[in-house]
Amino acid sequence: QVQLVETGGGSVQPGESLTLSCTASEGISGIDNIAWYRQAPGKQRELVASITYGEIKKYTNAVKGRLTISRDDVKRTVWLQMNSLKPEDTAVYYCNADLQPLNSEVYSNWWGKGTQVTVSS
Repeated sequence: QVQLVETGGGSVQPGESLTLSCTASEGISGIDNIAWYRQAPGKQRELVASITYGEIKKYTNAVKGRLTISRDDVKRTVWLQMNSLKPEDTAVYYCNADLQPLNSEVYSNWWGKGTQVTVSS
């Protein structure tokens, strides 16, 4: 069973840092585009950062210069380094990836269950 598992969330004060990790389970033969989304209470889920197979990175304007996305396909892992965190970064952060299971010839889209990030003084 293919899964994406996020770790690294927590509660921090404004200005502090966190690093989120998302690891895909074994049993996949390919990873294409990967992205981090977040959903704050009462708001729609929004795209935060994405990285292609060729490592082209994109960020939403609100996080540019503070968040960095990176990947290691050998480890089947993507990270989101978050610096200078603000209260408005408080949300559940979700990993999303296009994965090719071993028993499939096509890629399909998968979501993790999310990890909570709370920024508060």
